[in-house]
Amino acid sequence: MSNEVKTITVSELAKKVIRNEEIFILDARNTEDFDDWKIEGNNVEIINVPYFELLEGIEPIIDKLPNNRAIYVICAKGGSSEFVAEQITEAGYEDVYSIEGGMKAWSEHLEPIKIGELKSGGEIYQFVRIGKGCLSYLIVSNGEGAMIDTNRMLDTYEAVLQEENVKLTHVFDTHLHADHISGGKKIADKYNAPYYLPPRDAEEVTYEYSEIHDGDTHKVGDVTIKAIYSPGHTIGSTSFIVDDQYLLTGDILFIDSIGRPDLAGKAEDWVSDLRNTLYKTYRELAEQLIVLPAHYMSIKEMNNDGSIAKKIGTLFKQNHGLNIESDHEFRKIVTENLPPQPNSYQEIRETNMGKIIPDEEQKREMEIGPNRCAVR
Repeated sequence: MSNEVKTITVSELAKKVIRNEEIFILDARNTEDFDDWKIEGNNVEIINVPYFELLEGIEPIIDKLPNNRAIYVICAKGGSSEFVAEQITEAGYEDVYSIEGGMKAWSEHLEPIKIGELKSGGEIYQFVRIGKGCLSYLIVSNGEGAMIDTNRMLDTYEAVLQEENVKLTHVFDTHLHADHISGGKKIADKYNAPYYLPPRDAEEVTYEYSEIHDGDTHKVGDVTIKAIYSPGHTIGSTSFIVDDQYLLTGDILFIDSIGRPDLAGKAEDWVSDLRNTLYKTYRELAEQLIVLPAHYMSIKEMNNDGSIAKKIGTLFKQNHGLNIESDHEFRKIVTENLPPQPNSYQEIRETNMGKIIPDEEQKREMEIGPNRCAVR
């Protein structure tokens, strides 16, 4: 590769997306892969021209490239994008970058964002996995910490734990995940903390865990975390109220959609549970609670600071999934209006049960693609 070709990390790119900077991206992957999953942002302009169409030069795209803006080139793993970026640079463009690690690296990046202060003392952090739409959390209070819905990449979490001098005392999963591999058990074992999982989701797990039940409370420093049984996405799905300020909803309720009930093949059985959770259990909660979901579907759900959060009272006014009066219509929408199943979702569920133990590269391949946990 020419020394003139510059590179940019996915961390640097993620910060630009969150800051709503204008970004031009050339995606050199196959069109099928691009159509399934791509980098998105409020000010992202992206074109797709497969790498093999540029082997003889950049003439096929010369009229599509901007002359006065940076050009970022991405591929699957970072190799082809270096070649294409070099071609563009040699054609006279000055501000050209290859995105290091490609879409695989984009899929794994976690961006930590401080959500706010806790009234009993402490903070709550949201980790935005911008390439997958996954969200995970760290509650910190008086030197202790709790993780919720941890992803398998632990480095970013551990950096924050070390920076804040936090002892990890609790690790929770809101449910048995089907779209990404949980890092909850791994980080719990590493830091000698109990790992909590709803037992109705854990009937087939092969490892030891601590049960979390409706109404259970746990103290983390000076903060109380209360569990609320909230089935519908899975039969064991459990939400958490943190310090009477935040409602962590897992994959039951999102900012602009609601959870799908079909990832364990039980859509017809779980629709009633989903409706009861959304229309009864959640409606009885304080409207000032700030919803922190385990996923988001679109960059449009992101706040100006990069966080994904909104008061539940606002969602009851704005989220269509919370405003379907007819039981029949609700059932129809959440059983018929579903996106494709997540990639490798059955293998991911079995990994999270401990039934199979894929290596790191297999885990990356299993998670490639967008999250699909919501009803459209």
